[in-house]
Amino acid sequence: MTYSTSEACERNKGPILLILTDAFARSRAVLEIGSGTGQHAVHFATHLPHLTWQPSDRAEYLDGLRERIAHEGPLNLRPPIELDVRELPWPVEPVDALFTANTLHIMGWDAVEDLFRGVGSVLSTPGVLCIYGPFRYRGAHTSESNAQFDQYLRARDRHSGVRDFEEVNRLALAQGLRLLDDHAMPANNRLLVWHKPAIVPA
Repeated sequence: MTYSTSEACERNKGPILLILTDAFARSRAVLEIGSGTGQHAVHFATHLPHLTWQPSDRAEYLDGLRERIAHEGPLNLRPPIELDVRELPWPVEPVDALFTANTLHIMGWDAVEDLFRGVGSVLSTPGVLCIYGPFRYRGAHTSESNAQFDQYLRARDRHSGVRDFEEVNRLALAQGLRLLDDHAMPANNRLLVWHKPAIVPA
């Protein structure tokens, strides 16, 4: 077996699952953006058997992801699909839940905007969007370690960096999403939960 393991995923999968258990309690089909090593997909699908979990990632990350899911994935975990958030429209059927972890600070801001456009197009109503990772609030980092991490990201790629919650929430609002919860998580991360409410006939 050649797939890799992320220590961060091993540490955070338990706390994230506690939030997703409630956030996705009434969901049926989840699309995960940027599934990476597949550790989250395997763990969450195993512990949330009422969900059909669809992992995805860019082409260069699919081989290891496929291998882990083939060896460890439960029956409700689908084979991963290739998905680049910048290539709209996304090649997926509508879902009532989306999840992504530690992706927004890695991609460029244009890709973050494309991600939310994609979310708006595939997330059904009612629907839930959960995003895990570090965020700034009112232009300030929540910890010195996050500030240092942001400097590292921007030195490596000037288009990446820890995102401002207010700007991300603006993109969510433009897609008809409303913030439900902002959870403090270990290692100075957050788990943001948005809801796309059902359209009530006039």
